Amino acid sequence: MIFQRALRRELVSTAGAVFTILFSITITMTLIKILGQAAGGKIASTDVIAMIGFAVLGRMPILLLVTAFVAVLGVLSRSYQDSEMVVWFSSGLSLLRWIRPVMSFGMPVVLLTGLLSFYVSPWAARQNAEFKQRFEKNEDVANIQPGKFHESSSVDRVYFFEANPTDPSKVKNVFVNTNNNGKAGVIVSREGTLETDDKGDKYLVLSNGRRYDGVPGQSDFEMMQFDHYHVFIAHQAPLLNDQAAEALPTEMLVANPTPLNLGELLWRIALPLMCFALLLLAIPLSFVNPRAGRSANLGIAFLLVVTYLNMVNITQAMVMQGRMSFMSIWWPVHMSVLLVIFLLFAWRLKVNSPAHPLVLWGALKRLWVKKKVAQ
Repeated sequence: MIFQRALRRELVSTAGAVFTILFSITITMTLIKILGQAAGGKIASTDVIAMIGFAVLGRMPILLLVTAFVAVLGVLSRSYQDSEMVVWFSSGLSLLRWIRPVMSFGMPVVLLTGLLSFYVSPWAARQNAEFKQRFEKNEDVANIQPGKFHESSSVDRVYFFEANPTDPSKVKNVFVNTNNNGKAGVIVSREGTLETDDKGDKYLVLSNGRRYDGVPGQSDFEMMQFDHYHVFIAHQAPLLNDQAAEALPTEMLVANPTPLNLGELLWRIALPLMCFALLLLAIPLSFVNPRAGRSANLGIAFLLVVTYLNMVNITQAMVMQGRMSFMSIWWPVHMSVLLVIFLLFAWRLKVNSPAHPLVLWGALKRLWVKKKVAQ
């Protein structure tokens, strides 16, 4: 029908604008956070772009469901505001007829939200954790620049070396200050290379140098000269066996139903269900009296959305804490929202019924006014 095509076209246009705004805000906030971490030495500067991408992918399901809700709410509210709804209703269209075009626009968003929630966002969380872990393990020579002092992440070594212009794979004039259980030590060497053994552990192999342990002049002071000396740098970055629940694949959450895993599973299931419910909720909530403005209805709409999100977060926390079982609590919140949607549709469809609460309230007010006049 004409109105369905026009509605879908406007929904897509509005959703694109809303998503662009929300995406830009998310990118900006994430960029500020990640750049702060890079400046603080928590992540590698070369990984900033990748880390931003992973963080945004993790937030994408929320962005999509908010975009879909705001798009439907905004388009239908504008139709009420411009009296377009009056024309459609006068043509014999019921409010229920708006469900089909709205859901034809929204179902791809629901499916995409589910795909992101169950597969893409966990993958992004795993990649995010692996990048951070790799940076921590790839200390210390790999993260410092020639000609500058640098403290190791374990805070027990200080490095200094100069670049070797004739051989980029080697460094020269190496200085390492160590602190082993309170005992100071200094290692100096003419040159060194970074090597990896069969297990993947990294060592700085120094050549033609000296090692000094202790304080000169004291009885425990030691000095030795070496041709080759291995300084341990880092173990091989292990596989993420002890991953956070948000980084685990959905199949693993189901296979290992611990309270934390079930809480994360509840959240992943809730996101597409929330997207579906909010699309329906936006239809009756979009009603606006053209002469009264739409600020009140929009305020109520966003209050309901915030309440919905908070209730899902509360149920997730209860499952994670082991206070409620997963099977008994994952569905009541969504069923309650569907009941609210049914009541709101009934409220809007029966607005002219003699039994409608607004009609009854108007009759009571008229009766009260008549009594006041009679007195």
